Amino acid sequence: MSSRTRTRSVKTAAGVHTVRIPRQRGRRSEPFVIVVPERPSLTREALGFVGRGLWTFRQALAPTGLSVLAFLVAGLLHVIAWWSSLVIAPAAAAPLGWLLVMQRRHPARSTALAWRIGLATLATLAAVWLALAAGFGPLAGPLALLWLLILIAAQTAWLIIRPSR
Repeated sequence: MSSRTRTRSVKTAAGVHTVRIPRQRGRRSEPFVIVVPERPSLTREALGFVGRGLWTFRQALAPTGLSVLAFLVAGLLHVIAWWSSLVIAPAAAAPLGWLLVMQRRHPARSTALAWRIGLATLATLAAVWLALAAGFGPLAGPLALLWLLILIAAQTAWLIIRPSR
C-alpha cells in the first residue's frame, strides 16, 4: 500500500480526532475531512446525567441552591471581614417586622397566620445563622447542623407551597 492512500491521524482539540484522507488521483476537489469524536468517559456521562437532572428540577431545588450560596457567602465574609456579622445582625429583625405589618394590613387567622409565623420564624433563623456564620465561620460549633436543619425546613416548605405543574 503506497503512502498516498493511507490515512493520517491529526490531533486537534481535546477529545476530537481528525482523520484526513489524501486527495485521489485525477480529482481536483478538496480532501475529505472526517471528524470522529472520542467516547465520553463514564465520569463525564455520570456528571452529565446529574447536571441534566439538576437543570430539569432547578425550580424545585431553588432553596437548596440559595442555602449553598448563603453557606459560601458566609464563609467568604468570615474570611474577608468578620465584622460584617455586626452589619447583618440587625437584618434578623426584618422578617418579624414584615409579620407585624402584614398582620396589621391584612389580618389572617388559623392556617394563613400559621404559615406567616412559620415563614417569619424561618427567615429570622436564617438571618441569625448568616450573621453568626459570618462572625464565627459557617462550620463553628453547631452552625453547620443549624444550616442543614434550615435547609431541610426551607426545602420542605418550598415543595409544599410551590404550585405544582
